[in-house]
Formats: sequence, structure tokens, C-alpha cells
Amino acid sequence: MAAKKQQTSIRDLAQQLNLSISTVSRALADHKDISESTKQRVRELAQQLSYRPNQLAAALRKGHSKTLGVIVPHIKGYFFPAVMNGIEKVATREGFNVLMCQSNEDVQREQRNIETFLDAQVEGILISVSATTHLETQHFEQVRRQGIPLVFFDRVPELPHSMAVILDDFQGAYRAVAHLIAQGCTRIAHLAGPQHLNTSRNRYLGYREALRAHGLNYEEEWTYSLPALTHEAGRLGMQHLLALNAGLDAVFAAYAIPTVGAMEVLRDQGRRVPQDLAIACFSNDPFTAMTQPQITVIDQRPEQMGETAVRLFLQLLKRGPAYTPPHLILKPELVIRNSSLHRSQESVVR
Repeated sequence: MAAKKQQTSIRDLAQQLNLSISTVSRALADHKDISESTKQRVRELAQQLSYRPNQLAAALRKGHSKTLGVIVPHIKGYFFPAVMNGIEKVATREGFNVLMCQSNEDVQREQRNIETFLDAQVEGILISVSATTHLETQHFEQVRRQGIPLVFFDRVPELPHSMAVILDDFQGAYRAVAHLIAQGCTRIAHLAGPQHLNTSRNRYLGYREALRAHGLNYEEEWTYSLPALTHEAGRLGMQHLLALNAGLDAVFAAYAIPTVGAMEVLRDQGRRVPQDLAIACFSNDPFTAMTQPQITVIDQRPEQMGETAVRLFLQLLKRGPAYTPPHLILKPELVIRNSSLHRSQESVVR
């Protein structure tokens, strides 16, 4: 393999042209004090040697890197890539470059991501924490001590005075379960996510409150804690729930990918959706509209979440560390499809 060609520096240009570095720099910047002939010589050599200015170094000399760091647990599925679309849309419009890292649901990797961004002198960090970030939060305090704006989105740690953009997961779960009850379901199970995550916990609490508000008893054994947020975990969860022989007539799932695994088990066992068992879940991944039947979901508005997180960062950058707004809470949307409707109503969404 050929060795990587060393990048031409402004010092190289200055040496070849027998000019000072400051003269070359001002010529490249089209400074009025530099003659047109000198500017032309500098530009021609810069083009010949494929010179590219170090924009980061230039920005740092002015006190701004114009770079925003983003950490997500993963980029599998639909939700986090859609959030990134929203982040990049607003950040780019405001003149910021975006650096993204994945924690892969590992708090130690998340800590290394933070170190990388601090070394890169980013102007702010947006983060959705990993599934293993619930006791260790010192890396966030390190960001705060350095005066760098820190904005959480979706998954938020238990951290005083944190600034975040979240969905009203409680209300989303409540609406999904209330919809199932309105369809005549009275024995509703729950495929729950890790309870140390605010998203999973609030969806579980919304499920319980919807049962209580509609006069239905909560049965602890009808809640299955998913060991992972995977297709296979959904299969295991549904197998467990069916083995209870509890006459369940609906399932509310906290996440979309396990829901598909759960529906496969129902199909394998000859159970019909929604006639034998209705289904609703978080979130509105594109594949939920491609299954048979299509799945009733709570739309988490991921692109709006990303856009709002950047706007909050910009406010923090403008107003300084004294600015401590409350969490910005987005409203969920219930998208009703055939997986939860009575047979007589299925034609409504065909």
C-alpha cells in the first residue's frame, strides 16, 4: 500500500514562494493589502499543490469550532437515523458541522465518545444515553465543568439541572392502551423495556395508568421484561405470555422490533391479529406499515426531536450556562392500523 501523501501546509506555500506565512494567509483570504499579482501567485501554487486550508484550526483561532458532537446508542432501525436527519438539517443551516459517535449501548464507550469530542473542541454535545448508563454520570459532569452545552434527547439520565428534549412516553403509552380498551380488549399484556431507561419506565407507567383509569386490574405476571430490544427477545416474550394461558386479548409493546418477533410467534401458533389478540407498540418504524396486518403505533416524531435538540443547544450557546429551561416535551401521535382494530373496523384503514 502506498504511503499517504502529506498534506500541503500554508508553511509549504510560503517557503516555495519566499513569502511570509502571514502574507500567504492574507493572500488566500483576498486581503486588500496584498497585491493582485501576489494573490495570483499564491492561488496558482495552492491549486497546483492541492492545498486545503485547515478550517478547524482557523475556526479555533476565532474561538469557535462550529462543530457539534452527537452520541446515539446505535443507528439500527429507524428512530435514531431519523433523529440524526433532524439534527443535521438544523445544524447545517446554522453553519455547524456534525460529528456522530455510537455508544453501542456501552457506557464505557460512551465515556470515550465524550473524551473524543472534548479533544476535538466541539461547541456542544447532544446525547441519547446508552442502556447501561444509569449509575455512571461523571462524564456528563466533566462536560458541564468545561462549560460546553450539553443536551440530552429521548433517553435522559437522572441528573439534576439537565436539559433535554423528550417525548411524552407516558401519554403515548396511555393513548395506545386506551385505544386497545376502546376496541373491547380487557386482558392486555405488556412487553416492557429496561426500567432504568426513562423511555421504558414512562411507557410502563402509562400502560398501568390506562388500565387503572378504565377500571381494569393490573396483573404483574402479564408484564414481560424484554432482555434486549431485539426481534428474538420479542419472540421469547410472546412465548412466555402465551404460556400463561391467561386468555390475553391484546399486547402493548414498548418497542417496535420486538413486536415483529412477537407477531411471528402468534402466526406460528395459528393466532390471528387482531381477531385473537390485538397489537399496538412504540414506534412508527417504516416496517410497521409493511407487516400483515399493519401495526398500530405511537409515532415518536424523531426528526422533530432532532431539530428541537439543536435549537435548544443554540439557545444554550447564546444565553450561557445560567440558562436552564425545563425539559422540552413533544406530543406523541397514535397511528391506528389494522393490528388493533376489530374485524368490523378493519376496512377503515385498508
